[in-house]
Amino acid sequence: MDLATFVGEVPGVDAVRLPAELAAFDCRNNRLAFLGLAQDGFADAVAAASRRYGAHRVGVFMGTSTSGILQTELAYRRRDPADGALPADFAYATTHNTFSLADFARHCLALTGPAVVVSSACSSSAKVFASARRMMAAGLLDAAVVGGVDSLCLTTLYGFGSLGLISAQACRPFDVARDGISLGEAAAFALLERVPEHLEGDAVLLLGVGESSDAHHMSSPHPDGLGARIAMQNALAMAQLEAHDIDYINLHGTATPGNDTAETKAVTAVFGEGTPCSSTKGATGHTLGAAGGLEAVICALVLQNDLLPGGLNTRQLDPSLSLNYLLRNQEQPVRRVLSNSFGFGGTNCSLVFGRAG
Repeated sequence: MDLATFVGEVPGVDAVRLPAELAAFDCRNNRLAFLGLAQDGFADAVAAASRRYGAHRVGVFMGTSTSGILQTELAYRRRDPADGALPADFAYATTHNTFSLADFARHCLALTGPAVVVSSACSSSAKVFASARRMMAAGLLDAAVVGGVDSLCLTTLYGFGSLGLISAQACRPFDVARDGISLGEAAAFALLERVPEHLEGDAVLLLGVGESSDAHHMSSPHPDGLGARIAMQNALAMAQLEAHDIDYINLHGTATPGNDTAETKAVTAVFGEGTPCSSTKGATGHTLGAAGGLEAVICALVLQNDLLPGGLNTRQLDPSLSLNYLLRNQEQPVRRVLSNSFGFGGTNCSLVFGRAG
């Protein structure tokens, strides 16, 4: 059955060929990770950190929801017709298994520090910032590669379709006619280090993290945004900031009626109605376990460029959602931003970032 929907597919993923020494990890998710690690001189920055601290003092913390489950889907299509056995070349541990992502990343980057995968649905690659920060605060690490990767697969598409959450059009967060998500895929990474004595002007600081678990429902947020509110308050408290110190909020903003309404209640309870905000999922689609990492990167760009992103595809704001929601890009000085990532089962995480200079 075909699904009438839009997807945010990364071009060229299927054409990627992993190096021979990484061939055991070959699946769409790890190929997407490989593409991401090769961008913007990131692997070089990690190598420099490894030389500076030692490979054993750099950890890997990855978030994903489905990892390489597509590899299992493809394997099931090739089952033995006689006994149903999966093909002999199917390697669950290095492809489908959620840990395969962190294992692949540390092999790819030649790191030997702790490696962890968080799989808490759509908050996964936001929560890795918290996990890495705790290990660094405990003195176990000097630096950490954090981020997330999720790739498109039929399990995700038909799963969200069965929940009635997929839109037949490009998603429209906070629009009066919003009717569901558009699924996307992404790989996003950041390098966390201890704050050095001298900071470069464009450096971005992780000022605070806030987590909560409201456990209201298996797939629906608390209708009043209770857990989301607690996560934002915890992030502000760790950062030692007040609500008025935040210049921009990157909303979770999935474009489902329930999520956008609940998040609005949570945001207005903490910040009121004046803080500029938007959801960038109109541009990227909902990248699920990679969303927190992807939107952390977007927040870094916001800080470095003094540019608040307008939400794409939203045509008419829902008048019942009383937020200062940006429909167009806006240039202004930006010092501190907050990013929200909320997942199924009430797994919530908010991150506060700030400029060094």
